[in-house]
Amino acid sequence: MAEKKDKLSTERIHPGVKEMEKSLADGKCSRREFLRTTTLLGISVTTAYGLASAILGKDILPDLISTAHAAQKKGGVLKWGMQVMEMADPATYSWTEKSIVARNIVEYLVETGPDNITRPNLAESWEASDDLKTWIFHLRKGVKWSNGDDFGADDVVFNFTRWLDPKTGSSNLGLFNAMLEETGEKDKKGNPIKRMIKNAVEKVDAHTVRLNLKSAVLSIPENLYNYPTAIVHRNFAKEGGDLSKNPVGTGPYALSDFKVGEIAVLKKRKAPYWGDEAFLDEIRFIDLGQDAGAYLAAIASKQVDGIYMLDLTTLQAAKSIPGIKVVSIPSTQTGVIRMKVNKKPFDDVRVRKAVQKCCDVERQLKIAHQGLGVVAEHHHVASIHPEYFKLPALKQDIAGAKKLLKEAGYPDGIELTCNVGNTDGVWEQNSVAVLKEDCAKAGINIKMNVMPSAQYWDVWTKAPMSLTSWTHRPLAVMVLGLAYRAGVPWNESSYNNPKFDAALDEAEATLSVKDRQVKMEKVEKILQNDAVLGFYGNFRKCGWL
Repeated sequence: MAEKKDKLSTERIHPGVKEMEKSLADGKCSRREFLRTTTLLGISVTTAYGLASAILGKDILPDLISTAHAAQKKGGVLKWGMQVMEMADPATYSWTEKSIVARNIVEYLVETGPDNITRPNLAESWEASDDLKTWIFHLRKGVKWSNGDDFGADDVVFNFTRWLDPKTGSSNLGLFNAMLEETGEKDKKGNPIKRMIKNAVEKVDAHTVRLNLKSAVLSIPENLYNYPTAIVHRNFAKEGGDLSKNPVGTGPYALSDFKVGEIAVLKKRKAPYWGDEAFLDEIRFIDLGQDAGAYLAAIASKQVDGIYMLDLTTLQAAKSIPGIKVVSIPSTQTGVIRMKVNKKPFDDVRVRKAVQKCCDVERQLKIAHQGLGVVAEHHHVASIHPEYFKLPALKQDIAGAKKLLKEAGYPDGIELTCNVGNTDGVWEQNSVAVLKEDCAKAGINIKMNVMPSAQYWDVWTKAPMSLTSWTHRPLAVMVLGLAYRAGVPWNESSYNNPKFDAALDEAEATLSVKDRQVKMEKVEKILQNDAVLGFYGNFRKCGWL
């Protein structure tokens, strides 16, 4: 997508840009962090690269995505092997696969590239107040919905209002906590009931929207590319609330065929599209079931051009197929074996810590992930997250685990059950198997409840103990807000610690990545000490070349 013409001479420049310029010049931040942060503060990518080049005294590489697209031929059909799931409501998506189909129909206000730089999309530009509590988004003019309606502020206000209504059940509640307030009431689980603060989102004019936050948040633009933040039409709810049945969007493709568990077909939109012309005439998503071998066989026989996921069980076989090269891409994708802190026996922190002390993280990595990745630290922050703070390693301590169990009233051991759905492959089951072996040494007997992936997602937030695969997010504060803030829909552990929430708020508001790392030490320690996670390990995703 072509960059917006820079208006630096006429637009207000956030004072944080100057702060970041000094940090880069003094060697206190990386070039990557400079580019990511200054673009979040509202300057264009072109300007950010220009400023960084001037400070470093050398030209740095521009957007390689546009360069790669320039040589790409247009036309043709792409056949993609991937599960085809229901995709009714983008605001409540819990599987990335749903958004992979939907994002070609509906779009996002912004777009975060593989370089972790957030660029304009349906929002043409944005600006933040000095205190990062007020954000103004200028929406792109001339954008048409596929039904002929004009896109504008009413659509954006509708989406925010709907996301932040607890009745919707959107995980976006965890991302935009600074736009919520507590009602003083609690739900049946004891979690605080929240609502959107007055005037949290305002229509300034037909193409301008203002967000008013109760506390500072730097990552607001980046949060708007989280996959459940796709912008649907303002009449989405009135017209059935099901994108697969009424696929009105601003994107370059129209849904021409859709059958859950079989196929989804997208065809290039006939009506004029506001952005650059789509390269492909058609995209076909073909569901090959849940057998990892079927996907490998399909790409080997050229029935499909690519597959969404390469399971670790087929990794060695994939490497032997002529014409296929497997590459390892660092990511924050991870598996979490978590315990529900408000359900017995996990309401006793000593039981949770006993499980945590049993875990041999290096053996987990070697056996369950074939050594691909980084060892666990029992907190949900990956080493490649920019705000990551390295804590001292926790070592396996079987004697310590037995002591804690005895103090908790289980001198003869304890029986536990852990759900696993293999939603990202059988490595999940293997991870639980390794933990089971480790815990047995302390008298903790874990029974594995292996279930179909679809069935797993029906109970993932309810079961006392489960392994859940969490997808990549560029910032730790994003995933922590989604997964561990009190009362948010994806808080599967029912964790509720006001000190944690307050520490996370402070980290979210911090401009300097070095200062944010310092604040993240407290965040990580709280999560680690509360032993919400019996195992956490980020690993590398494999892809095709």
